[in-house]
Amino acid sequence: MKNNFQKGVTLIEVVVCVGIFAVLSVSVYGLFTSIINGITYYREKTTISSLADQYLEIVRNIPYSQVGTLEGNPSGSLPDLPNAINLTVNGIDYQIYYAISYVDDSADGTILAGTDSAPNDYKQIKLYVKNAKTGAKNSFLTSVAPKGLEGMASGGALYINVINAVGQPVPGAVIHITNASVTPNIDVTRLSDASGNWMEVGLKASANSYHIAVAKSNYSSDQTYPVSVSNPNPTKPDSTILQGQVTQVSFAIDQLSNLDFQTLDEKCEILAGIGMQVHGAKLIGTPNIYKFSNIYSSDSSGQILLDNIEWDNYTPQFLGNTYMIYGSSPVQQTNILPGTTQNFTLMLGPVTANSLLVIVKDSATGNPIKGAKADLIYNGNTSTKYTGGSIWSQSDWAENSAQQGVSENEIPSGLRLAKNGSDYISSGWLESSTLDTGTNATTYTTINWQPTSQDPACQLKFQIAANNDNATWNYSGPNGTANTYYDVSGTTINNSDNKRYMRYKVFLSTGDNAKTPVLTSVNLNYVSGCSAPGQAMFPGLEKDSGYGVTVSMPGYQTQILSPLSVDGYNTLQVLLSH
Repeated sequence: MKNNFQKGVTLIEVVVCVGIFAVLSVSVYGLFTSIINGITYYREKTTISSLADQYLEIVRNIPYSQVGTLEGNPSGSLPDLPNAINLTVNGIDYQIYYAISYVDDSADGTILAGTDSAPNDYKQIKLYVKNAKTGAKNSFLTSVAPKGLEGMASGGALYINVINAVGQPVPGAVIHITNASVTPNIDVTRLSDASGNWMEVGLKASANSYHIAVAKSNYSSDQTYPVSVSNPNPTKPDSTILQGQVTQVSFAIDQLSNLDFQTLDEKCEILAGIGMQVHGAKLIGTPNIYKFSNIYSSDSSGQILLDNIEWDNYTPQFLGNTYMIYGSSPVQQTNILPGTTQNFTLMLGPVTANSLLVIVKDSATGNPIKGAKADLIYNGNTSTKYTGGSIWSQSDWAENSAQQGVSENEIPSGLRLAKNGSDYISSGWLESSTLDTGTNATTYTTINWQPTSQDPACQLKFQIAANNDNATWNYSGPNGTANTYYDVSGTTINNSDNKRYMRYKVFLSTGDNAKTPVLTSVNLNYVSGCSAPGQAMFPGLEKDSGYGVTVSMPGYQTQILSPLSVDGYNTLQVLLSH
């Protein structure tokens, strides 16, 4: 009997074959794409190298006196950034420009030291080839020197120093120097060196016309100011250059910060649409021309957000005739440190023609005192109020919850790393005792500690935990996670409001076992209920000079202040001594 078999392909075999083909196709495509990208990359590198050779050769073939840029210092015929050459090669658009500066070589003395009257020894040329689409820049550096001795007019020099809020150098700051009063005009951009300095030599003599602006990414800015109608007496006027002399100018910039104002009424309910002017303490001109002065209005949540502002002391002033400040946290003026975010709560009440805000502080620490009795005496009548808010201060950690690798045994007193023999160990930590504020209606404001700065080899940082069960302690930093830390004194405490109990954990570490960080005190500022720390408000007073104030507190010496004059909105700060 004859069997007939029909040959064919099953569905599984078809799927397997298609899968194998797909894998091979993707691999081949990926390899092809990689090859194409590689060819494109190396072709562009070759193009950029060729352009660099071509445009550096131009510098080599022009007279030394013409080696300069159209709006730069030295001036010359070469294009700078404002006058860049635009060209297209292999379908890619490029910008070509130069940055040229004089170099005051120390081999023959320097103008800064007063040992070189002709400081423009040679010129440094930096050529930029920029991809106009991607913004990627390639730079090429060379120098050219005159054939003979320095024979050109030497001009003067501008020595620029850029520092931060504590006087440390700021490297890599962008320095922009312009002058439209000389011919040709000056428009140059430089970078501060590792010491925060830049020396611009060979500038033409010119009075009060060199404008200098200094900036850095995520930093504040600083500048000189021209004399104008709006600022006739600038505190830092545009600079003057004199022949053969050095003009020195310093600028201070630092990391930007954020400030959040919260406007509440006397019952701690949100106030929206409140107009407020905020100004800093820094002046750009006299009298009273502030560097920062703006008008705001609180939003539906009662907030006024000031983002990316520089470190300064900021003072709020309310617009209109509806509200005035009955209390604030922190007290009145708020000091913003670089690189921090801070909350500032303002408790407002109805405006009265005359009022007195009494602020009571500890004379030794400067901390506001909660529960101080303030008696306002006028015409034989006494009005009594008690200051609100509080602060938790620790300078003794004998009753801490837990610790590892730290000690208080050295003199002068303070928390330090423990020693292993004569050396300090590398790291340690301490968990504080528990703060009980007495209510979950608690708002935590800032954490401060002393000393605020440490040896560069040492580090001091904190985390905070808060709860309502006095048992669950989850420590976190400013953004609410366990991998961030409070490392700048004065930082706002986040993610802890409406919690009755609080602890902090301090971490100490050193990179040099001969040194240790030191902690002498910690202050946690908070407000329980609806009150302002260390403040008591007396509104609706008569205009008179016959007032008296007596402030008392158990454990402190009583202060009697009389006579006092009340005229308009008045604040009285009282310091109590133990």
